[in-house]
Amino acid sequence: MQERSGNMGRAESLDVVAPPTDTQATAGVIRLEGLSLSFGGVQALNNVSFDVKEGDILGVIGPNGAGKTCILNCINGFYRPQQGSIHFQGQNLTTLRPDKIARLGISRTFQNIQLYTGLSVVDNLMAARHFLFKSNWVEGAFYFGRAHKEEVEHRRVVEEIIDFLELERWRKSVVGMLPYGIRKRIDLGRALAQEPKILLLDEPMAGMNSEEKEDMARFILDVEEEKGVTIVLIEHDMGVVMDITDRIVVLDFGRKIAEGTPKEVKQNPDVIRAYLGEEQSVPAGGS
Repeated sequence: MQERSGNMGRAESLDVVAPPTDTQATAGVIRLEGLSLSFGGVQALNNVSFDVKEGDILGVIGPNGAGKTCILNCINGFYRPQQGSIHFQGQNLTTLRPDKIARLGISRTFQNIQLYTGLSVVDNLMAARHFLFKSNWVEGAFYFGRAHKEEVEHRRVVEEIIDFLELERWRKSVVGMLPYGIRKRIDLGRALAQEPKILLLDEPMAGMNSEEKEDMARFILDVEEEKGVTIVLIEHDMGVVMDITDRIVVLDFGRKIAEGTPKEVKQNPDVIRAYLGEEQSVPAGGS
């Protein structure tokens, strides 16, 4: 894979939110401003600010415990920061419940696979679309009218995702019986089934072998380029991060210590000291 340059996709604009109403909301699709989060005496995030720009793949890196997952948990409403704000196209996400944030077009994957292991691939992807159904329980119970039409449309979208992620041979398989790498791919598919504008990926390649990582990197690039989804990516494989991201934010002990292009970040002495040690350098690329 070659190092990326420039924005290669455009996220669709939301039709469910008002236009930006203040300067904090205009610089990017998402703006984090002065975010601070603590658990008792532990400062997980300390005055973190950065923008997620439209069409970017933004990498968030740092040593274990640097606060990377806390960033995603704050964006999707799982954590509520004590200070700061997160604006998404005019709305302050820190005041919204996670389900409301999902409806705005923000979906995510987790470090540990969160799938219904007793259900098939198709059923797992269909489950992710539950909040997009508009039929009521009576229509659903008797499976007529709008419920039937919705079911057909949702299954069409799910089948498109299965084709996109090359999951055809496993579509009817019980997820719990599938290899780990395939389950990680299904996890990505379930996030895509929510039709996101922003996709938060928390270590999507953790535990994979080199071939599986190559496949996942290709799918992530395709999501951004073909579907126009803006992506925030946490990943420990520095070769992959340098290859596929447009910009990188580096955290250390809850603080942002660097931000820039992959080329700028890999040459930053603060990043080398905090992330890899004094005598090492950040890999240029390759996974």
